[in-house]
Amino acid sequence: MDFGNGWFLENDVLIGILSVVLWFLALGFQRAPFWAWSVAILGFSWLWGAPLTLMIVLVAALAVFNIPGLRQNFVTRNVMGIMKKAKLMPVISETERTALDAGTTWVDAELFSGQPDFKRILTESYPKLNAEEQAFVDHKVDQLASLVTDWEVYQNGDLPTRVWDFLKKERFFGMIISKEYGGLGFSALAHSAVVAKLGTHCNTLCITVMVPNSLGPGELLMHYGTDKQKKYYLPRLARGEEIPCFGLTETHAGSDAGAIQSFGVIFKDPNGNLMVRLNWDKRYITLAAVSTLIGLAIKLRDPENLLGKGEELGITCVLVPASTKGVVLGKRHNPLGVPFYNCPTSGRDVEVSIDQVIGGEQGVGRGWTMLMECLAAGRAVSLPSQSAGVVKLLTRLTSAYGVVRRQFGVSIGQFEGIEEPLARITGLSYLLEATRIYTAGAVDSGLKPAVVSAIAKYNLTELAREAINDGMDILGGAAISRGPRNRIASAYIGMPISITVEGANILTRTMMIFGQGALRCHPYAYKEVKAMEAGDVAGFDIAFWGHINHVVTNLCRSVVLSLTRGRLANVPGSGKIGAYQRKLAWSSASFAVMADFAMASLGGSLKMREKLTGRYADVLSWMYLASAVMRRFEAEGRKKDHEDVFDWAMQLCFARIQEGFDGIFGNFQVPIPGLSWVMRVPVGFWSRVNRLHGGPSDSLGHRIAVQVQMPNGLRDDLTQGIVVSAKAGDHTSILEEAFKLSHESTAIFGRIAKAVKEKKLPKKRPNALVKEALQANIITAEEAHLLNRANELRDEAVQVDSFRLEEFRSNLLDIKESGPTAAVSGGSSSTKVMGLV
Repeated sequence: MDFGNGWFLENDVLIGILSVVLWFLALGFQRAPFWAWSVAILGFSWLWGAPLTLMIVLVAALAVFNIPGLRQNFVTRNVMGIMKKAKLMPVISETERTALDAGTTWVDAELFSGQPDFKRILTESYPKLNAEEQAFVDHKVDQLASLVTDWEVYQNGDLPTRVWDFLKKERFFGMIISKEYGGLGFSALAHSAVVAKLGTHCNTLCITVMVPNSLGPGELLMHYGTDKQKKYYLPRLARGEEIPCFGLTETHAGSDAGAIQSFGVIFKDPNGNLMVRLNWDKRYITLAAVSTLIGLAIKLRDPENLLGKGEELGITCVLVPASTKGVVLGKRHNPLGVPFYNCPTSGRDVEVSIDQVIGGEQGVGRGWTMLMECLAAGRAVSLPSQSAGVVKLLTRLTSAYGVVRRQFGVSIGQFEGIEEPLARITGLSYLLEATRIYTAGAVDSGLKPAVVSAIAKYNLTELAREAINDGMDILGGAAISRGPRNRIASAYIGMPISITVEGANILTRTMMIFGQGALRCHPYAYKEVKAMEAGDVAGFDIAFWGHINHVVTNLCRSVVLSLTRGRLANVPGSGKIGAYQRKLAWSSASFAVMADFAMASLGGSLKMREKLTGRYADVLSWMYLASAVMRRFEAEGRKKDHEDVFDWAMQLCFARIQEGFDGIFGNFQVPIPGLSWVMRVPVGFWSRVNRLHGGPSDSLGHRIAVQVQMPNGLRDDLTQGIVVSAKAGDHTSILEEAFKLSHESTAIFGRIAKAVKEKKLPKKRPNALVKEALQANIITAEEAHLLNRANELRDEAVQVDSFRLEEFRSNLLDIKESGPTAAVSGGSSSTKVMGLV
């Protein structure tokens, strides 16, 4: 093309090209509107000396794109036709659509945008318990913990009757039920705090309290029940007069809950009343064997069209009293020996009134929506809270054990091999607690953050598993020897249960976090899909061209922020917080553009590329976790003694984000020629060279390990809200006292060690020279007593349990009485369970 004698040709062509690139990068970085791009295109065309005819063509073309009516008729309509023929849009099933429409987006949408609003992220609610809730956690939960030990529950295969009675009396089963109906009316944060604390004491007790306050009859009735249903059932549930369970999972419907085969048929009884005949076969149903009220998800049919809504009515939630004829209960599964009630249940031709449908006739066919909306909030609380509590307990126990346990004459916590996992546990404790509170705050704000709840459930359970493995390594033989002294074996054994339930973690990562997040959180993608399906040209025009601008601007932002390592990001924070915000802005821009590349190049097949979507899920997850950590640090006033653990958590987040990007770039296989190579080779190489972060350093980990092994504010701050010791004199209280006296005796032992070096005392380990040191007037009688007590407690603290052979065999083989079956009524016929060690 002949540009004539344009300004750029009269000067340096390379300077001209560079000017164009920089100008367009600047426009994209500032998210300029399309008219600004149009002015720039015309301006540079004139500077290049474009002939008049070309300028006229450009003006006409750009006018078409800038005038909505012209763009819709001449461009967008044709784009829609091409995309339909090429099947570039994903096909969304009805169950997927319900899941997408259920719940809300939150800061996940900010992170997906490529330009997160940090003012919003760092001012979102980070709540505290009110006085009533705090008193309950401090007193009622401690009272409950004092009634039973985890070991006792394992021996008997059940909670004792006194515990069931206390749970009912103090309304532990009605925490989420409003006070209007006799419940405690607790916030999501209080519910979370109770679960977290109980999870540090007894796994079975925690699960037993957790489940009735999670997805089940109580929550469903609160949101969707009729007034009559609420007035009858909610007070009974709150008082524990009804023990609920909820049946969703079946043999061939686990994570694919939409595949349930259990069904109900509407008919009229001889009196003309509308009834439902139910048939179901459920499994993995917590509390089923002792339940008196069963919630069921079934597919409802109306073959005679008695409701006038057609024959196939869809998934519906129904309440069935356990005493109803045809209900089959009484068996238990054995989930890794953890003795909470996890059971099968079935029913054959069970007949209930249509009034037992949750929501009455208006609730018919709305079951899937109900379940998805409740899961969008409930998944954010229960298992993430249990996981956060377990890691706080690990921090407390391993830090104490690191000081008390001595090998080669020194506390094992001084060895770098122990420091490393101890620092990880401590850093994860800070991170998980930040995420627990931040996420609960969203739920208490009235949100149902579906993607965030999946992020919290998946990541906190997986990170708790990592921390438990580290804890097992630090405690060694004390962790693998079962008995009343062992506080973490049950958590280790039961952790795969948390990984499996409420959506198996494998599918939560690959399908829910990014599979749904790609449509739900993206500012334009789901709007495009719905407009395409509706044939809405105007709606598609707005979404599609907004999407194009979104891609271009995020590409520009990603390039600029990558080249400057985020330094040009406009963030509100300063100092350390500002530096992390800039890195998160850089991560978000890169993630957003890569997400669009994947959606555009793979289309509907993206959801089947689970290895790839899993890596995208990792990046989105760790950006959210980083946001939660920053929010905690700000909300708690940037505490000086929290700085190291804050840095550790943030650096871990960016290292994991980098791992996700490395996996994406290294495995980006798409059908567009050349794009896969570009991502794998030049882009992937640049990403590895220009890393976000390599992870926390050894020196940072050392400082954290030293801090957490001191009886100072950090250790206490990180382990608030756990059951340290349910009873005076139990093994944990002995460990804590030994930890305290070990520090108090350090200086005294130091004097004895010095006397040994000066040959004033024989060459022995200081703890064996107390008597000689006293006689030589190196220590006082009071100090000698303290040292002897420290040695005594240290010896006791590192003991493990052992059993006589007959006792051990008895624990394995005895059939013992179950506690709650005498206290509940209904369909349960099992009164004996296997006592397991």
